[in-house]
Amino acid sequence: MLQLINQIKQDEGFRGMPYKDTEDRLTIGYGTLLPLTKQEAEWLLLHRLTGLIDELESKCEVYNKLPEEAKEIIKNMAYNLGVPKLCKFKKMWKALEEKNYNKAADEMLDSRWAKQVKSRAINLANQMRNI
Repeated sequence: MLQLINQIKQDEGFRGMPYKDTEDRLTIGYGTLLPLTKQEAEWLLLHRLTGLIDELESKCEVYNKLPEEAKEIIKNMAYNLGVPKLCKFKKMWKALEEKNYNKAADEMLDSRWAKQVKSRAINLANQMRNI
């Protein structure tokens, strides 16, 4: 299987952005036709979540000490923002370290991110307050 994968990679080439193939079909990656199936999109979601959880565990010391409910909220934010941007929420992380979930929720809402995602931020902040 590894030989087949390597050969397909070589034959198709990789493109991280959508492009038109020789038949004028929208394609991405190693010749994957768009749109994705729901199953492919769910696999990609799971794969990305697994990676960002590993990143959170290695880069955000406070994350590892959080209760499971708070971790779920942080994972949702990380999926949306990316871990590097989420790590910049210094006042939120300090509040989480102090187990002050109301203050953490306030800090979540006092951000450019909250203005951009509106109801998502409100929902996640409310979940944080209920921990």
